Amino acid sequence: MAKIPVVDDDPAVQTTIRLLLERAGHRIEVAGEGHKGLGAFGQGDFDLLFLDIFMPGMDGLETMRHVLRQRPTLPIIVISRRPPVGDAGEPDFLATATRLGAVSSLPKPFRPAALLTVVESRLNARDRNVASGH
Repeated sequence: MAKIPVVDDDPAVQTTIRLLLERAGHRIEVAGEGHKGLGAFGQGDFDLLFLDIFMPGMDGLETMRHVLRQRPTLPIIVISRRPPVGDAGEPDFLATATRLGAVSSLPKPFRPAALLTVVESRLNARDRNVASGH
């Protein structure tokens, strides 16, 4: 069982991720924006972090920067509803987040199986790294 915070400003996304991961046996905490997420993060030792990129207040990229400064090896999965490349040619924010330190990304909406697969693969990779001393 892993402890996983979910930082997303959409209550429906929070609920969906929380229910899926709780059914898989994980403990979940939710926060609606980056500042609250950092507050929750400072309160506990987490195994993985779900982080929306676009939120009011502190966005996901800034939140990720703060988190990785405190815990550089924490696996972060970024999520976003924005298309990879917008009509105005905006950058692929999910790819940018993975270049900046996220271990995986999921575009919204995502399939439950895809979410569970990425969580399990990232937790297994983390456990292998811990076992091998990395």
